[in-house]
Amino acid sequence: MEELYGYSYDEIDVGMTDVFSKTVTEADIMAFAGVSGDTNPVHLNEEFAASTMFKTRISHGMLSAGFISTVFGTKLPGPGCIYIAQNLKFKAPVKIGDTVVARVTALEKDDAKKMIKFETVCTVGDTNVIVGDATIMVPARD
Repeated sequence: MEELYGYSYDEIDVGMTDVFSKTVTEADIMAFAGVSGDTNPVHLNEEFAASTMFKTRISHGMLSAGFISTVFGTKLPGPGCIYIAQNLKFKAPVKIGDTVVARVTALEKDDAKKMIKFETVCTVGDTNVIVGDATIMVPARD
């Protein structure tokens, strides 16, 4: 069963980082709207979106935020970790065809609780679209 787990608490050092990258498609936006129930027309209706400050449809912010969860659950720390908290600040829109890069970086460790605070950033090109931090519980293994 050991091979199913990601990094253990002791294997993670402050400064470690990992990423997940995804180009957002029409299908992603439609699927997210269906699963989440968020049918805001700024995401789904080009005519409506053209009248907004964005001038075109934009992706759900939480879709990009979900890519942060992808890094945690599959890469760093990886399988077995537990999401405890997340702070997010949405800085810029993501449009269909944009490639979002979600990056997490270990900031500090709490040895008593086996929790790690991570910086979380999503970018499109050189633009930060989401910034924040997260606290993750990471299993210790003997």
